[in-house]
Amino acid sequence: MATLPRTRPRNRRLVSRNTVAGWSFILPNFLGFAVLTLLPVVVLFYVAFTNWNVFGVAEWTGTANFRRMWDDASFWTALRNTVYYAVFHIPLTLAAALGLALLLNRKLRGVRFFRTVAFFPYITSIVAIAVVWNQLFSPEYGPINALLGAVGVDDPPGWTASATWSMPAVIIVGTWRYMGYYMLLFLAGLQTIPAQLYEAAETDGASPWQRFVHVTLPGLRTTTFFVTVLLTIESFKVFDLILVMTGGGPGQSTLVLSQYIYQKGFEENQFGYASAVSIVLFAICFGITVIQFWVNKRRNS
Repeated sequence: MATLPRTRPRNRRLVSRNTVAGWSFILPNFLGFAVLTLLPVVVLFYVAFTNWNVFGVAEWTGTANFRRMWDDASFWTALRNTVYYAVFHIPLTLAAALGLALLLNRKLRGVRFFRTVAFFPYITSIVAIAVVWNQLFSPEYGPINALLGAVGVDDPPGWTASATWSMPAVIIVGTWRYMGYYMLLFLAGLQTIPAQLYEAAETDGASPWQRFVHVTLPGLRTTTFFVTVLLTIESFKVFDLILVMTGGGPGQSTLVLSQYIYQKGFEENQFGYASAVSIVLFAICFGITVIQFWVNKRRNS
């Protein structure tokens, strides 16, 4: 009676070799993540319950930083401004990015050039962006107010010099800067929608708007969800744009949580309190992301 060849030891060696090869690719990145991200986050959760100014030993204070936060008017101002920015920045950027993607998904002459132009603000120096837009928003010499005056606006906004209009100005610049990046994501999503669906809808007499509502939007559901999650996180942790454009002013009209954390931690050396505010910001982003995943799961079920 013939015996079957013994392949089990060979299969085990193959599995072991593949496992070692896989870990050899994953381990360097994981070590970098653990040392540069995971460990600081773990330390952050400890420092949030202490009073520490970098020098000396951290003094355990329990929930004192969180109780202080409850009575801190500047914290609540920063939180309101962060929510204000996110509530307007997210839908405006989403709509602008989708509109650009639809426009530049066609076979147009020079379409690659226009895609590059739309994406260019995302990779431009944030300092250069702030300087240029502050000149454009100048209440006295800026071309934006000059144009508004030319069309009959007698009292144009003060923009970044006004406590009322400074946040809308930042939202406009933020939308302009990020819409090109999210446009690329929508372009990738649009190119995965089968052309046969549009042809069938057009054959059935569907108008361009009906094709957009019943073909494009359902086809972009996954991409839209991904973009919304990224855009929400980016909006709540906005920092560099406001820091170089308005510095949180005038007054505290554009002070956001990320900048408030920076002020308390790196300007006032209150690292315990800054860590506590960081945990609150993390909890907000985490909670909103969980809700978004839950809503997306309910829609797809």
